[in-house]
Amino acid sequence: MNPKKMQAMMKQLGVEQQELDAERVVVELRDGGKLVVEEPSVAKVAMGGAESLQVSGRFVEESGGASEEDVKMVMEKTGKGEEEVRKVLENMDLAEAIVELS
Repeated sequence: MNPKKMQAMMKQLGVEQQELDAERVVVELRDGGKLVVEEPSVAKVAMGGAESLQVSGRFVEESGGASEEDVKMVMEKTGKGEEEVRKVLENMDLAEAIVELS
């Protein structure tokens, strides 16, 4: 079916769809891991007063670890390099890492 006709039919049904120009989609999981969608195709769909996102692409799961903000903070407080900071943060929390590296 012609995409323009499909979009017109969806609009008649009260469904609006907008393509978003996304580079990467990251879903932060409760266990600290991340689900990353590389080269995603993302559509914002509005229907019946509710909005949702449709995401497709290549999914990659990343294990939990220190956030970028935590790594930067420890680096600033201790003057240590990123690799060393990440290694220490694997085994302890933020405050312990700062004390350990100071």
